[in-house]
Amino acid sequence: MDETLNELADYIALKLGDTIVGWHIEYSELTVVVVREQIVTVLKQLRDDPRCQFQCLIDICGVDYPARERRFDVVYHLLSLRQNLRIRLKVETDEKTPVPSVLDVHPCANWFEREAFDLYGILFSNHPDLRRILTDYGFRGHPLRKDFPLTGYVEVRYDDELKRVVYEPVKLTQEFRTFDFVSPWEGVEYILPGDEKADGAEKKGS
Repeated sequence: MDETLNELADYIALKLGDTIVGWHIEYSELTVVVVREQIVTVLKQLRDDPRCQFQCLIDICGVDYPARERRFDVVYHLLSLRQNLRIRLKVETDEKTPVPSVLDVHPCANWFEREAFDLYGILFSNHPDLRRILTDYGFRGHPLRKDFPLTGYVEVRYDDELKRVVYEPVKLTQEFRTFDFVSPWEGVEYILPGDEKADGAEKKGS
């Protein structure tokens, strides 16, 4: 398999030239890093070239590396049914620079790009309907970014007096809690609820 992928990678690098930043094979999977502005060209070539025939776009997802200047990877997973091969493409971008939409090459990219926008805030140029798809209309931020707080910014609840859903700032009623991370079935040095009724509870809790 690695030999086949090596041959494919050499062919893609020769065919696409400067549109490719680099490639590597890891765990028998080929990953090709693409120049962001050339992603549409590369996908068209991989789809239409008889040697490749990557006609199925399986997924588009994001990866967040906050310490990097271009903090996001946009990752495209492709499948060639004819060649029985898979390939992964990556482009890098930041919070403000859009990635060209690949909707004209793979129409199924519509919802994938909207999901990456919703969860990471990645922008896609020339997308006809780039809006949230998973979070609520009034949602603040992008929940899969590494710097997004675990609690979120607002909480949603139904107000019985107003008879509607309301958004409120997150309020943590508990500032601190100590966890001992001990299994209740072993190593416990205190009496568990209900054990006081069993014989030998004092011995178990000592």
